[in-house]
Amino acid sequence: MNWHGPGMMVGMSRLPAPIARHARGLLPPIDHVAYREGVKAMTPLAVAIAVWGVVTGVAIVNAGLPIGAALLMTFTVFAGSAQLAVMPLLATGVPLPIVWVTALLVNLRFVIFAAASRRSFMHLPWRQRLLASYLNGDLGFALFSRRFADSALDEAAQQGNPEQWGYFYGVAVVNWAVWQAGSVAGFLIGGLMPTDWGFELAAYIALLALLIPMVQRMPAIAGVVGTATVAVLTVGWPMRLGLLLAVLVGVTIALLGEAWRDGRVSQS
Repeated sequence: MNWHGPGMMVGMSRLPAPIARHARGLLPPIDHVAYREGVKAMTPLAVAIAVWGVVTGVAIVNAGLPIGAALLMTFTVFAGSAQLAVMPLLATGVPLPIVWVTALLVNLRFVIFAAASRRSFMHLPWRQRLLASYLNGDLGFALFSRRFADSALDEAAQQGNPEQWGYFYGVAVVNWAVWQAGSVAGFLIGGLMPTDWGFELAAYIALLALLIPMVQRMPAIAGVVGTATVAVLTVGWPMRLGLLLAVLVGVTIALLGEAWRDGRVSQS
């Protein structure tokens, strides 16, 4: 939908009047009770998020990136997996197009997240959708999807409402704040820590703590298994090209699995 010029007014006219009044701001109207629910849901995961942020910050600084550039990366990219994936490539002088494609493929899952939850945000103005897309994350999407799974068949609920937006921002703000605090702490202590303290093991533990709660449905499980299998088989490929193929295969399997599952549900 076009949100510029006359098209924007057409889109806004479809919103209820109390919501349309807020359409020109940066945030949509938010239900504060739902916001607190989102904060409460994300808080137990804060420790794992913080550890993952610290590990990522330490790894980036130890890879040779200046603190200023590291701060710019974490506040703009806001994706630990992509940051860790591209840092070894940058350190070894891999051509930039390969770095860009690596980051794109590692973050390709966010396209799936956005497509799955688009009905809750599609009628908002572009600036509000842009902010929501920046704050959207793996855990936030998982919690949001689980919280509103029962309303999947409710056409009115799918159009988005203050309850959904409040819960989304409650989850997203905690995720963003804890991640950034952990990353900054990692940048500051990165140069002080010995390189043999097992940060890679800590990274794996933190990443598993984040991923395991999200891998619940069969398409996601199949995608993870496919990614792991291809990654192991291509571990010796130059310039970590095996990682690109592994991510691409995993995302494709998950997408096909979701499409097949949706088809079965619609037929039943």
